[in-house]
Amino acid sequence: MEKIAFTFEDTKETVDFFVLEQTKINGSTYILVTDSEEGDAECLILRESVSGKDGDCIYEIVEEDTELKAVSGVFEELLENTDIRM
Repeated sequence: MEKIAFTFEDTKETVDFFVLEQTKINGSTYILVTDSEEGDAECLILRESVSGKDGDCIYEIVEEDTELKAVSGVFEELLENTDIRM
């Protein structure tokens, strides 16, 4: 499982996440990340937005209900043994 570090712009805090899956829907790239490799863990669905100055990807947390439900359904299909609860 790939581990990536995210830095929040407003607080400059860096947090490590593990990437569970990535998919592209209607031209947008989404990643499903978790804060732990083991057991039940909290997950976030992130949407890639414009690239940063240094060529780094910038991701935003998906919060809009319709988009969140649609993308989580795709991730559940891709990860057959995973149950995503909101």
